[in-house]
Amino acid sequence: MNLAAVEIKPFVPAADFTLCKRFYTDLGFEIPWSSEDLAYLRHSETSFLLQHFNQPEFIKNYQMHLLVQDVDAWHQHVTQSNVVAKYGVRVGRPEDQPWKMRDFVLFDPSGVLWRVAQNI
Repeated sequence: MNLAAVEIKPFVPAADFTLCKRFYTDLGFEIPWSSEDLAYLRHSETSFLLQHFNQPEFIKNYQMHLLVQDVDAWHQHVTQSNVVAKYGVRVGRPEDQPWKMRDFVLFDPSGVLWRVAQNI
């Protein structure tokens, strides 16, 4: 019996599906496939499914964690990509956390909270 897992993809909610697709592509994600209410997004070896799902109570409690090799480079990329001004989103500064990670927070246009982190 082979129970090896290959991948896990979360369904990330998007209040404004078109706007969120533009936001993520501006961050460097590519969209190999999309329908009118679901899109497959990937960056390097990571991926998720963006879903047109507008439930504010759910969205404000939704979090994603992106583990990267260089969190400071990612922070620089996010700030230089102009997504904060273009989409009115918030981004925090990188900080060393007690759980042995350096991370920063980034909110997407719907309000989904991303923690972009690296192990330290």
